[in-house]
Amino acid sequence: MIKTIIVDDEYNAREFMEKLLNRYFPDKFLVLDKCENVDEAIISIEKFNPELVFLDVQMPNKNGFQLFKELNKVKFEVIFTTAHSEFAIDAIKCSALDYLLKPINYIDLLETIKKYDEKLNKASQSDKLKLLIENIDIGGSEFNKIALPTESGYELVKVSSILYCEADSNYCKIVCLDGKKIVLSKTLKYIEELLPKSIFQRIHKSYLVNLNYITRFNKTNELLVELCNGETLPVSVRKKDDFINAIIQKK
Repeated sequence: MIKTIIVDDEYNAREFMEKLLNRYFPDKFLVLDKCENVDEAIISIEKFNPELVFLDVQMPNKNGFQLFKELNKVKFEVIFTTAHSEFAIDAIKCSALDYLLKPINYIDLLETIKKYDEKLNKASQSDKLKLLIENIDIGGSEFNKIALPTESGYELVKVSSILYCEADSNYCKIVCLDGKKIVLSKTLKYIEELLPKSIFQRIHKSYLVNLNYITRFNKTNELLVELCNGETLPVSVRKKDDFINAIIQKK
Protein backbone atom coordinates (compact mmCIF):
# COMPACT_ATOMS: atom_id res chain seq x y z
CA MET A 1 0.00 0.00 0.00
CA ILE A 2 1.10 3.57 -0.73
CA LYS A 3 1.93 5.46 2.46
CA THR A 4 0.00 8.71 2.21
CA ILE A 5 -0.48 11.96 4.13
CA ILE A 6 -3.27 14.48 3.48
CA VAL A 7 -2.59 18.16 4.23
CA ASP A 8 -5.50 20.63 4.15
CA ASP A 9 -6.64 23.36 6.50
CA GLU A 10 -10.31 22.38 6.02
CA TYR A 11 -11.51 19.43 8.09
CA ASN A 12 -14.21 18.47 5.57
CA ALA A 13 -11.69 18.52 2.71
CA ARG A 14 -9.34 16.18 4.59
CA GLU A 15 -12.14 13.76 5.41
CA PHE A 16 -13.52 13.88 1.85
CA MET A 17 -10.11 13.07 0.32
CA GLU A 18 -9.66 10.09 2.62
CA LYS A 19 -13.15 8.83 1.76
CA LEU A 20 -12.43 9.13 -1.97
CA LEU A 21 -9.23 7.11 -1.63
CA ASN A 22 -10.88 4.43 0.51
CA ARG A 23 -13.94 4.16 -1.70
CA TYR A 24 -12.38 4.09 -5.17
CA PHE A 25 -8.93 2.70 -4.37
CA PRO A 26 -9.40 0.16 -1.58
CA ASP A 27 -6.20 -1.55 -0.43
CA LYS A 28 -4.07 0.87 -2.51
CA PHE A 29 -3.52 3.78 -0.11
CA LEU A 30 -2.67 3.80 3.57
CA VAL A 31 -3.52 7.23 5.00
CA LEU A 32 -1.02 7.63 7.84
CA ASP A 33 -2.04 11.11 8.92
CA LYS A 34 -4.23 14.13 8.13
CA CYS A 35 -2.71 17.53 8.87
CA GLU A 36 -4.30 20.99 8.91
CA ASN A 37 -1.20 23.13 8.34
CA VAL A 38 2.39 23.09 7.13
CA ASP A 39 3.95 22.83 10.60
CA GLU A 40 1.91 19.70 11.39
CA ALA A 41 2.75 18.29 7.98
CA ILE A 42 6.51 18.66 8.52
CA ILE A 43 6.32 16.77 11.80
CA SER A 44 4.16 14.07 10.24
CA ILE A 45 6.41 13.67 7.18
CA GLU A 46 9.51 13.30 9.32
CA LYS A 47 7.72 10.76 11.50
CA PHE A 48 6.01 8.59 8.88
CA ASN A 49 8.25 9.01 5.79
CA PRO A 50 5.32 8.96 3.30
CA GLU A 51 5.49 8.05 -0.38
CA LEU A 52 2.74 10.45 -1.45
CA VAL A 53 1.39 13.71 -0.02
CA PHE A 54 -1.87 15.38 -1.04
CA LEU A 55 -1.05 19.03 -0.32
CA ASP A 56 -3.48 21.94 -0.19
CA VAL A 57 -2.05 25.16 -1.63
CA GLN A 58 -4.07 27.92 -0.02
CA MET A 59 -3.75 27.66 3.78
CA PRO A 60 -3.52 30.30 6.54
CA ASN A 61 -0.10 31.50 7.74
CA LYS A 62 1.92 29.22 5.41
CA ASN A 63 0.78 28.02 1.98
CA GLY A 64 1.59 24.58 0.63
CA PHE A 65 4.71 25.71 -1.23
CA GLN A 66 6.30 26.80 2.05
CA LEU A 67 6.54 23.12 2.98
CA PHE A 68 9.40 22.58 0.53
CA LYS A 69 11.38 25.52 1.89
CA GLU A 70 11.34 24.05 5.40
CA LEU A 71 12.13 20.41 4.56
CA ASN A 72 15.73 19.34 4.14
CA LYS A 73 14.89 16.61 1.64
CA VAL A 74 11.77 15.73 -0.33
CA LYS A 75 11.60 11.96 -0.73
CA PHE A 76 7.92 11.73 -1.63
CA GLU A 77 5.67 12.55 -4.58
CA VAL A 78 3.25 15.46 -4.28
CA ILE A 79 -0.24 16.07 -5.61
CA PHE A 80 -1.38 19.64 -5.00
CA THR A 81 -5.04 20.31 -4.27
CA THR A 82 -6.38 23.82 -4.87
CA ALA A 83 -9.57 25.73 -5.54
CA HIS A 84 -7.60 28.24 -7.62
CA SER A 85 -6.48 27.17 -11.09
CA GLU A 86 -3.84 29.94 -11.26
CA PHE A 87 -1.79 27.96 -8.74
CA ALA A 88 -1.30 25.16 -11.28
CA ILE A 89 1.74 26.82 -12.88
CA ASP A 90 3.39 27.28 -9.50
CA ALA A 91 2.70 23.63 -8.71
CA ILE A 92 4.47 22.53 -11.87
CA LYS A 93 7.45 24.75 -11.03
CA CYS A 94 7.70 22.96 -7.70
CA SER A 95 7.93 19.65 -9.61
CA ALA A 96 4.61 18.37 -8.35
CA LEU A 97 3.37 15.10 -9.74
CA ASP A 98 0.10 16.78 -10.60
CA TYR A 99 -2.59 19.02 -9.19
CA LEU A 100 -6.29 18.59 -8.51
CA LEU A 101 -8.84 21.40 -8.69
CA LYS A 102 -11.45 21.49 -5.94
CA PRO A 103 -14.11 20.26 -5.69
CA ILE A 104 -12.22 17.05 -6.45
CA ASN A 105 -14.07 14.42 -8.46
CA TYR A 106 -13.38 10.77 -9.13
CA ILE A 107 -12.44 11.20 -12.83
CA ASP A 108 -9.72 13.78 -12.13
CA LEU A 109 -8.44 11.78 -9.18
CA LEU A 110 -8.28 8.61 -11.28
CA GLU A 111 -6.22 10.33 -13.99
CA THR A 112 -3.81 11.69 -11.41
CA ILE A 113 -3.36 8.28 -9.77
CA LYS A 114 -2.67 6.77 -13.20
CA LYS A 115 0.15 9.29 -13.69
CA TYR A 116 1.52 8.38 -10.27
CA ASP A 117 1.49 4.66 -11.15
CA GLU A 118 3.18 5.30 -14.51
CA LYS A 119 5.93 7.27 -12.82
CA LEU A 120 6.46 4.49 -10.29
CA ASN A 121 6.64 1.86 -13.04
CA LYS A 122 9.25 3.85 -14.95
CA ALA A 123 11.35 4.27 -11.83
CA SER A 124 11.02 0.58 -11.03
CA GLN A 125 12.10 -0.43 -14.54
CA SER A 126 15.11 1.88 -14.31
CA ASP A 127 16.13 0.35 -10.98
CA LYS A 128 15.81 -3.16 -12.40
CA LEU A 129 18.01 -2.35 -15.37
CA LYS A 130 20.67 -0.78 -13.13
CA LEU A 131 20.64 -3.86 -10.92
CA LEU A 132 20.91 -6.08 -13.99
CA ILE A 133 23.94 -4.16 -15.20
CA GLU A 134 25.68 -4.50 -11.84
CA ASN A 135 25.00 -8.18 -11.29
CA ILE A 136 25.15 -9.90 -14.68
CA ASP A 137 28.09 -12.28 -15.11
CA ILE A 138 29.81 -12.14 -18.50
CA GLY A 139 32.24 -14.95 -17.94
CA GLY A 140 34.17 -14.15 -14.81
CA SER A 141 36.64 -11.74 -16.39
CA GLU A 142 38.05 -9.29 -13.86
CA PHE A 143 38.21 -6.51 -16.44
CA ASN A 144 34.87 -6.48 -18.21
CA LYS A 145 34.87 -3.10 -19.93
CA ILE A 146 35.40 -2.13 -23.53
CA ALA A 147 37.42 0.93 -24.59
CA LEU A 148 35.42 2.80 -27.24
CA PRO A 149 37.54 5.18 -29.35
CA THR A 150 36.30 8.80 -29.31
CA GLU A 151 37.73 12.00 -30.77
CA SER A 152 39.35 12.90 -27.45
CA GLY A 153 40.50 9.44 -26.38
CA TYR A 154 38.58 6.40 -25.11
CA GLU A 155 35.33 5.92 -23.26
CA LEU A 156 35.23 2.84 -21.00
CA VAL A 157 31.88 1.05 -21.01
CA LYS A 158 30.86 -2.17 -19.27
CA VAL A 159 30.33 -4.89 -21.86
CA SER A 160 27.32 -6.10 -19.87
CA SER A 161 25.70 -2.67 -20.13
CA ILE A 162 25.57 -2.73 -23.95
CA LEU A 163 22.12 -3.64 -25.25
CA TYR A 164 22.84 -3.47 -28.99
CA CYS A 165 24.92 -1.68 -31.62
CA GLU A 166 23.47 -0.08 -34.74
CA ALA A 167 25.27 0.75 -37.98
CA ASP A 168 24.83 4.13 -39.66
CA SER A 169 27.04 4.33 -42.72
CA ASN A 170 30.60 4.68 -41.38
CA TYR A 171 29.33 5.45 -37.89
CA CYS A 172 28.11 3.14 -35.16
CA LYS A 173 25.63 3.84 -32.36
CA ILE A 174 26.06 1.98 -29.07
CA VAL A 175 22.78 1.69 -27.13
CA CYS A 176 23.09 0.89 -23.41
CA LEU A 177 20.63 -0.58 -20.94
CA ASP A 178 20.19 2.71 -19.10
CA GLY A 179 19.19 4.47 -22.34
CA LYS A 180 22.59 6.08 -22.93
CA LYS A 181 23.63 6.28 -26.61
CA ILE A 182 27.22 6.62 -27.79
CA VAL A 183 27.94 7.49 -31.45
CA LEU A 184 31.36 6.50 -32.77
CA SER A 185 33.08 7.23 -36.06
CA LYS A 186 33.72 3.52 -36.52
CA THR A 187 31.96 0.85 -38.54
CA LEU A 188 29.77 -1.81 -36.96
CA LYS A 189 32.27 -4.43 -38.12
CA TYR A 190 35.02 -2.68 -36.15
CA ILE A 191 32.91 -2.72 -32.95
CA GLU A 192 31.87 -6.32 -33.59
CA GLU A 193 35.49 -7.42 -33.53
CA LEU A 194 35.97 -5.77 -30.11
CA LEU A 195 33.04 -7.50 -28.44
CA PRO A 196 32.92 -11.15 -27.27
CA LYS A 197 31.35 -13.33 -29.98
CA SER A 198 29.85 -15.65 -27.36
CA ILE A 199 27.53 -12.84 -26.24
CA PHE A 200 27.03 -10.53 -29.23
CA GLN A 201 25.33 -11.79 -32.39
CA ARG A 202 24.97 -10.06 -35.77
CA ILE A 203 21.26 -10.37 -36.57
CA HIS A 204 21.18 -7.91 -39.47
CA LYS A 205 23.62 -5.88 -41.55
CA SER A 206 22.74 -2.94 -39.31
CA TYR A 207 22.41 -4.60 -35.89
CA LEU A 208 24.65 -6.41 -33.42
CA VAL A 209 22.72 -7.48 -30.32
CA ASN A 210 23.56 -8.73 -26.83
CA LEU A 211 21.93 -12.18 -26.63
CA ASN A 212 21.45 -11.87 -22.87
CA TYR A 213 18.81 -9.19 -23.34
CA ILE A 214 16.62 -10.84 -25.97
CA THR A 215 13.25 -11.83 -24.51
CA ARG A 216 11.40 -13.04 -27.61
CA PHE A 217 11.94 -14.00 -31.27
CA ASN A 218 9.05 -13.74 -33.69
CA LYS A 219 9.58 -15.68 -36.92
CA THR A 220 6.08 -15.31 -38.36
CA ASN A 221 5.59 -12.61 -41.01
CA GLU A 222 8.45 -10.24 -40.11
CA LEU A 223 11.51 -11.65 -38.38
CA LEU A 224 11.83 -9.63 -35.17
CA VAL A 225 13.54 -9.88 -31.80
CA GLU A 226 12.14 -8.17 -28.72
CA LEU A 227 14.60 -6.84 -26.15
CA CYS A 228 14.20 -6.48 -22.39
CA ASN A 229 13.51 -2.74 -22.72
CA GLY A 230 10.59 -3.36 -25.11
CA GLU A 231 12.41 -2.38 -28.32
CA THR A 232 12.16 -4.62 -31.39
CA LEU A 233 14.90 -5.15 -33.98
CA PRO A 234 14.76 -6.88 -37.37
CA VAL A 235 16.49 -10.17 -38.14
CA SER A 236 17.56 -10.59 -41.75
CA VAL A 237 16.72 -13.79 -43.63
CA ARG A 238 20.42 -14.37 -44.26
CA LYS A 239 21.23 -14.13 -40.54
CA LYS A 240 18.22 -16.10 -39.29
CA ASP A 241 19.78 -19.58 -39.11
CA ASP A 242 22.97 -18.36 -37.40
CA PHE A 243 20.85 -16.40 -34.91
CA ILE A 244 18.60 -19.36 -34.10
CA ASN A 245 21.63 -21.59 -33.55
CA ALA A 246 23.10 -18.97 -31.23
CA ILE A 247 20.02 -18.62 -29.02
CA ILE A 248 19.48 -22.40 -28.88
CA GLN A 249 23.04 -22.83 -27.65
CA LYS A 250 22.47 -20.13 -25.02
CA LYS A 251 19.61 -22.09 -23.43
